[in-house]
Amino acid sequence: MEPTTTHLPAVNTVGLTAPFGWLAGGWADFRKALWPCLVYGAIMVALSLSLAVALYSAGALKWLFVLAAGFMLVAPMFAMGLYKTGRMLEQGERPRLGDILFVRSAFRQDLMYLGLALFLVYSFWVEASQIVYGLSTYRVHKTLPEFVNFMLTDPDGHSMVMVGTAIGGVIAFMAYSLVVISAPMLLNEKTNVFIATITSVRTIAQNFLPMLVWAVLIVILTVLGIATGFLGLVVTFPVIGLASWRAYRELVPSSHGDMNEAM
Repeated sequence: MEPTTTHLPAVNTVGLTAPFGWLAGGWADFRKALWPCLVYGAIMVALSLSLAVALYSAGALKWLFVLAAGFMLVAPMFAMGLYKTGRMLEQGERPRLGDILFVRSAFRQDLMYLGLALFLVYSFWVEASQIVYGLSTYRVHKTLPEFVNFMLTDPDGHSMVMVGTAIGGVIAFMAYSLVVISAPMLLNEKTNVFIATITSVRTIAQNFLPMLVWAVLIVILTVLGIATGFLGLVVTFPVIGLASWRAYRELVPSSHGDMNEAM
């Protein structure tokens, strides 16, 4: 068994326009591995729609906003196959569906630890959103139209949206800082979760504005995908995943040299 890497890799400094290059590269990689990526995206759509249907059946469709926000927090965890696709394309290999659906690194204990950390952050966000909602109104809005009407037409609803967005934005950026580099970095089986998350936070600190631009691009593409009834995620999710691999490779290139083959 290969020893675990315990040193912190060097982090590159990039320009403000770098995220647009990552996105363009992700789109190019998506076109090179079109069918495997489309199937991968379709699986994510199926899972998202299943959760939405479950919420509807339980009469809790208003929590669809929470589901959408939660998707943005945990999505990097479900993109391991896309990171492997990016790596294979980088090495001149042709990814097949079987190669990217079953990635050995996705079943590592370290990735489970990262997933637990994101789950705790998400749980805190849910609790915070409930508190903000409870402090904003004494009424219980039982249907999605009632809730949307409250947000758009009631002054208390406006305050709720502003406060909730501010709190949610801070929490989301904390989660983003932990996972944006660590998730693709954990494709390297020699890297542990502590080194990966510390490197991710260091990357944010060293490239705050470019990484903020990258976060905004991810949110825009994800919202566009969700706004189409999740169907747009068939394209946007794979493109974001492939672009995230390119971001990782440019920002932390030295950690890639020891990478084992993930099966």
